[in-house]
Amino acid sequence: MDKYIILKKLFEENQDENNAFEMSKYMRNKFLFYGLPTPLRRKAYKTILNQEKANKKIDWKFLDYCYNDEHREFQYFVIDYLFALKKYLSINDLPKIKRYIKTKPWWDTIDSFNKIVAYIALIDNKMSYVMIEWSTDEDFWIRRIAIIHQLYQKEKTNTKLLEEILVNNLGSTEFFINKAIGWSLREYSFTNPIWVKKFINKYKNKMAKLSIREASKYI
Repeated sequence: MDKYIILKKLFEENQDENNAFEMSKYMRNKFLFYGLPTPLRRKAYKTILNQEKANKKIDWKFLDYCYNDEHREFQYFVIDYLFALKKYLSINDLPKIKRYIKTKPWWDTIDSFNKIVAYIALIDNKMSYVMIEWSTDEDFWIRRIAIIHQLYQKEKTNTKLLEEILVNNLGSTEFFINKAIGWSLREYSFTNPIWVKKFINKYKNKMAKLSIREASKYI
């Protein structure tokens, strides 16, 4: 695909082997990198993103080519692409997005995809049912997104939904789940500390110490 080849050439022209080594090391050597820091990476494909936005539709075939590349910068590009064109996304695109989420997952892509899922949740009430389903998925990365998808929604937070999703994940021994539970509660505590305190008191016997510690940080 021409666009994929153009993007790959841009990455190769700006690659930094020393930085690539350090970035890979930071990610526990799970992924290869070109070594582009975020500002330079985004500058490299700014023109491509502007052209895609002008087309007013998402080129999923192009994104598939990119996401399958072994270099991590391509997964970051796909996330930036989808966020840039988020107004063209709908709940019907979730199967495609979920496939990306489950491919080469680590906290960096998961927490970035969360912003895209969160946007769809804001514009479609049916996402509540999907998030409840995701909260019991066998893949803990999918569950993590369900747990944190209401981050930063403040007064718009659906506390009934939040509680159901969190309860579905209490008792987990997975670090990234327990951290996410604490994170979601901590963030909401800035808006409604009383609700968070009540939640902790109600479920403290089932909550991991990590979750309680994170949730109680500012209350």
